[in-house]
Amino acid sequence: MTIKIIIADDHPVVRSGLRALLSSQSDFEIVGEANNGEEAAKLAISLVPDLILMDLQMPILDGLGAIKLIRDKLPKANILVLTTYETDADILPALEAGAFGYLLKDTLPEQLFQAVRNVASGEMALAPRVAEKVTQRLTNSSKNTLSSREIEVLELASQGNPNKAIAKKLFITEATVKSHFVHIFSKLGVTDRTAAVTEAVKKKIIKI
Repeated sequence: MTIKIIIADDHPVVRSGLRALLSSQSDFEIVGEANNGEEAAKLAISLVPDLILMDLQMPILDGLGAIKLIRDKLPKANILVLTTYETDADILPALEAGAFGYLLKDTLPEQLFQAVRNVASGEMALAPRVAEKVTQRLTNSSKNTLSSREIEVLELASQGNPNKAIAKKLFITEATVKSHFVHIFSKLGVTDRTAAVTEAVKKKIIKI
């Protein structure tokens, strides 16, 4: 299966480098490039790619604004942030707006490739430093208890249900399922579904 990708970054050299890097993978296809958030949103809505690789700091419309606009028009859009910014003020709003991955630009190529595949398939991908910050933020705010809905989502995930099936069973959208996973991963201090299930079982939150 070919993963169709849009690259959004205001630096031509960065876009060129990412295009060359991602094109080295036989299952990746670059279908569009944007140098600002507004252009990224228009391209995404027009082309409906499998993944949008999004920088945060861009002219006209920044990455956060683009994420919100894209998710409003395309609730199932898979957005992976790739940026140099790693403060709480950047990370949390991006994830809350609907990004399902957040990597830093010092990410190794193989890690980027895997993150693209994960996010394109509906999984989450966070850089280790980002995951640590999100977890720390939630722990410090004493909001690390899973809600009843998050537990339902996790229980269904533990049974092997993909996002689409979970959404159908709970009568919610896939975008909402992804949002729940963002919070689940953050609260449990993990970065993928398998680890989330393992940690939840360990903490006796769910049974399998």
